[in-house]
Amino acid sequence: MVKMLSKMGMEPEKKTVILTAIAFFVCTLGLTLHRHFSFYSSYDQGIFNQVFWNGIHGNWFQSTLSSQLSTNVIHGGEVPDVAYHRLGQHFTPALLLWLPIYYLFPHPATLTVLQVTFVTAAGLVLYALARVYLESAIATLITMSFYGANAVIGPTLGNFHDISQIPLFVFSLLLAMEKRCWWLFVLLTICVLAVREDSGITLFGVGVYLILSRRYPRIGFAVCLTSVLYVLTLTNLIMPLFSDDISKRFMLENFGQYAEGDQASTLEIIGNMITNPGLLIKEILTPFGDTFKYLLGQWLPLAFIPIFAPGAWAISVFPLLKLFLSKGDLVLSISIRYAMSVTPGLFYGSILWWSGQGFGNFHKSLPHCQPRKLRPKFRRFWIFCICLSTFFTITSNPSETLYFMIPTALKPFVYVSAPEQWEYSARIRTFLAKIPDDASVSGTTLLIPHLSSRREVIRLPGLEIKNDQQEINQVDYVIADLLHSQRYQVVLTNYRNNFKTIVRSINQALEGGNYGMTGFDQGVVLLQRGVTSDPQLLNNWRTYLGEIQPIMES
Repeated sequence: MVKMLSKMGMEPEKKTVILTAIAFFVCTLGLTLHRHFSFYSSYDQGIFNQVFWNGIHGNWFQSTLSSQLSTNVIHGGEVPDVAYHRLGQHFTPALLLWLPIYYLFPHPATLTVLQVTFVTAAGLVLYALARVYLESAIATLITMSFYGANAVIGPTLGNFHDISQIPLFVFSLLLAMEKRCWWLFVLLTICVLAVREDSGITLFGVGVYLILSRRYPRIGFAVCLTSVLYVLTLTNLIMPLFSDDISKRFMLENFGQYAEGDQASTLEIIGNMITNPGLLIKEILTPFGDTFKYLLGQWLPLAFIPIFAPGAWAISVFPLLKLFLSKGDLVLSISIRYAMSVTPGLFYGSILWWSGQGFGNFHKSLPHCQPRKLRPKFRRFWIFCICLSTFFTITSNPSETLYFMIPTALKPFVYVSAPEQWEYSARIRTFLAKIPDDASVSGTTLLIPHLSSRREVIRLPGLEIKNDQQEINQVDYVIADLLHSQRYQVVLTNYRNNFKTIVRSINQALEGGNYGMTGFDQGVVLLQRGVTSDPQLLNNWRTYLGEIQPIMES
């Protein structure tokens, strides 16, 4: 590859960028495909795959898996509905852009390939954006920082998620702005907004930068106004047309500390934030240790330059505030998808800083700024920071993608080797092959992505589903992977609780007489509605129940 690029007469720095992009693409794609095919991808991968699968069959944005997470099911006790529109939870029309590709390759793994492609392409656009004002050496290091960032690698190694489009769209939008290609700027503005209902927050930061820098204040004002109106109109008027999830579930789950009652709109949450500044400041600063650690993780691959870059603060402060003001520990996990919405502002702001724009000349036109020089000593420090960021990402084992390399726990020792998991995966596939493609099915979390290319699929312990005729029926098949939860329950309480719940639901299904056991082999269970259990399998199941009794009683 190096010789081929040399023959093409390519600059050394550009060759480094391309080789880094190829290495990122190959490594992340290989790891995520291995994660998927060894049954470690999980629920969100299944949700998006079912949304795409329903889309190519004319049922746009419908999903029983999303329905199972809706307020109607969780709080109202209703049955998951095949006709439920996910747009009430997350408004994601940008996914339609990739529907033709999924139509050609209708498989859950296609989404994994798309995600890795989005992020890899974003790095290349970032390099082009950096080259507008910077010499190739600095632009190359900025691009390498992107590919080595925990906030980029971590979310890429997980399930498919809509935010993976954000860096590509935002970097492209900023490049269009630098080139003064305004029709493309408008088109990409629409694309950013179409990613999901809260992507307008990132776009709002771009507008604020355009105003404060005095580069394009009128365009910046238009971008800010469009972003605010879009988010408020979408969350208060459009999304409620599909379901009550935005007010009764997501606002309360993320910003319940600002709510009064059992539901709240975005306008009410914003109003309560403004009228309660003490709580607002407390939520921003606490927990201080986790917040500071999160910021260090975001700044590390860029050698902490964003701390001193006003452009970085102007653009990234708003998605950061959204995370800091939200409830829950996951929002401050740098390996989770939300972190990716912060990266565009940090990297573009770093480009501006290296171009010579600092706190003292924030308002100056960029062409009149004096670019900063990259000193050899700082270059070595920067490379060290990139390597350190990559090291922290690997050792954190994001989304358990590196389960075969890094033990989950040392005391007690919990580790699964690749050959062991491949052998077990082959056993699972044998059971999955027995389920017809048009059958309704309920499965455990890690099996959901592989079952999601169908109209009727839910997660255990659910057994009932509302079909297209609005009839409530029990699913045709039940399949469970018990071994995974059994392995990890010794160190993770939620795995232990889930394991107990699934075992009890299987017992209830068998005792109810509606299901018979047609498959059981070392932790994989298959039930079919309306058949009689195989006596030998049932006897094996009872023996297994005796073996796991200590877990069930713990």
